[in-house]
Amino acid sequence: MKEDIDFPKVDKVGVCAVPDEKEGMQAWVVHVLNMLPDTISNVLVSTRGYGKKNNEDVKTSELRHYFEEVGAMDARQVEIVPQDLEGLNNQFWVSYYHNGKLFDKKFIFLPDSLIEDNMRELPVLKQKGILII
Repeated sequence: MKEDIDFPKVDKVGVCAVPDEKEGMQAWVVHVLNMLPDTISNVLVSTRGYGKKNNEDVKTSELRHYFEEVGAMDARQVEIVPQDLEGLNNQFWVSYYHNGKLFDKKFIFLPDSLIEDNMRELPVLKQKGILII
């Protein structure tokens, strides 16, 4: 049973969004960040968006991304959140192994949280963005 599994507290692993503008389209590039001094392995990131837009319920497709490893003090790009999905809850559920233990945490960019006012200097990437840890 799930309640019998010990899920240790996630520490120094997070999700960040970095602004990106290509060909006039604004979007946010989401990365999983490993701020640990060790590699994490078997990293599974499940993503989806949900909420209301124009008074209608909206749900995006659920996508899954797998990374065999994310090195120490490194990041991996997960996906791009286009501007039209910024007003939704953008959920990133991250599971990974570290030192033989399974870690699992849900990170959510709330509606309207992907704004310039919330940006700060990011560890690992050495650029400005929005970090959830």
